[in-house]
Amino acid sequence: MEELVIRDADVVDGSGADSYRADVVIDGGRIVSIVKEAAAAGCQRPRARRELDAEGLVLSPGFIDMHAHSDLALLRDPDHSAKAAQGVTLEVIGQDGLSYAPVDDRTLAEVRRAIAGWNGPGDDIDFDWRSVGAYLDRLDRGIAVNAAYLIPQGTVRALAVGWDDREATGAELEHMRRLVAEGMEQGAVGMSSGLTYTPGMYAKDAELTELCRVVASYGGYYCPHHRSYGAGALQAYEEMVELTRDAGGPLHLAHATMNFGVNKGKAPELLTLLDDALAAGADITLDTYPYTPGCTTLVAMLPSWASEGGPEQIMKRLADDATAERIRHHIEEIGSDGCHGVRMEWDTIEISGTGDPALGEYVGRTVLESARRRGETPWTVARNLLLADRLAPTILQHVGHEENVRAIMRHRVHTGGSDGILQGTKPHPRAYGTFPHYLGHYVRELGVLSLQECVAHLTSRPAARLRLPDRGLVREGYRADLVLFDPATVAAGSTYENPRVLPTGIPHVLVDGRFVMRDGRRTDVLAGRSVRRTPR
Repeated sequence: MEELVIRDADVVDGSGADSYRADVVIDGGRIVSIVKEAAAAGCQRPRARRELDAEGLVLSPGFIDMHAHSDLALLRDPDHSAKAAQGVTLEVIGQDGLSYAPVDDRTLAEVRRAIAGWNGPGDDIDFDWRSVGAYLDRLDRGIAVNAAYLIPQGTVRALAVGWDDREATGAELEHMRRLVAEGMEQGAVGMSSGLTYTPGMYAKDAELTELCRVVASYGGYYCPHHRSYGAGALQAYEEMVELTRDAGGPLHLAHATMNFGVNKGKAPELLTLLDDALAAGADITLDTYPYTPGCTTLVAMLPSWASEGGPEQIMKRLADDATAERIRHHIEEIGSDGCHGVRMEWDTIEISGTGDPALGEYVGRTVLESARRRGETPWTVARNLLLADRLAPTILQHVGHEENVRAIMRHRVHTGGSDGILQGTKPHPRAYGTFPHYLGHYVRELGVLSLQECVAHLTSRPAARLRLPDRGLVREGYRADLVLFDPATVAAGSTYENPRVLPTGIPHVLVDGRFVMRDGRRTDVLAGRSVRRTPR
């Protein structure tokens, strides 16, 4: 007898098609049968050792978070309710060009410092891996939800070249090509870049193209955080489209937003660019989060020259008065490339977290607010905070536009990604709320997307990008990574004031046919594993 039957569910299968009522039978971690309209037809209903009454609930494929920053959280926090409670059954990590494999001892120490604001310093983690394959093996010991990995181009460059702003030598480029090939062979699904973050931003297009050719040869995709989301956003998007066209591979645009005042109302221009490329045969997808503010680290706002050489060199430059004044001039009067070519508006920069709890007075306030309270200039506050917290502060950047958010999420190649940073006292609410916010706010309340179309954006579309042949749809033979939610009540609980509140209306989540959420509570099940690249 099979393990579980989910009775009388309203199945939204991930294809975008109309929903239907069915009994869904699960065994061995897979969907073994779907009996449509079983009760109405009066036919023999399937039986199993366990039954779940799904009356009034939608059954859909589990949601795929195409842009996650859970690289250490998956290891640190077996509960991981921040994602499991949203119905997320698979996260794509290794984002924005910086993560923890492949590394050597030196590079690992540097990367840990560089992205402590994203993932914490990692003092509570046993970094017992150095390669991509060994990191994926570590995930396979058991995690809350599944995870796929992108090779981080910035980490690869740090390992092969270092943190200097220069072109790679021929030998260094060949070393990077080997590292990317090894990572793909060990199961990575593609490569990411953070082209406003050091050292990835120092790579010219020719270097990136060579690495993308390696990725494409293994059937992977390129996922860039490109060179500008501000003053040069459209040109930066076009650069990535042309680069991947030359490389002959697929492109997935990370957190594809149009932010800052210069881009208000310009989403249609981006979508026209993408439509033209798609019509010409390009393979392009993108992800977005359903909120207007962005989230990153305060140190990321610095100009690239100030970040050359890595974290210790940044600290030295900030400590030197003359160099710090030069940094201020670039940030406030010119427009730093770290701030996407836009002059800093300190009233948009809210401190969301610090590494040192003693600096908690800054959290929840903009830099401008703290400056006024202290009788200092905003740059003095930002500089001193970076020094005191050793570059760890995270920020919310209030620079988005609602009309752009809605226009982009409607596009046919759109997928969902939280870009969720779980660090900090007051993280962005997207970390805990992205997927229920799509379903509750943008589907039920605003009608921007139909329920069927939205579920497709969050399930089958990302599964297709990841080339997963047995995920992303409710189909017989597919993996039983499933979520059951109430379409009348599903909503994000997280807010900017209380960002760690779990969602409502998502009582059950299954990974590999096992309940990781049951009756709205996290179980002790660790059914997640690494999801590795499917060979061609």
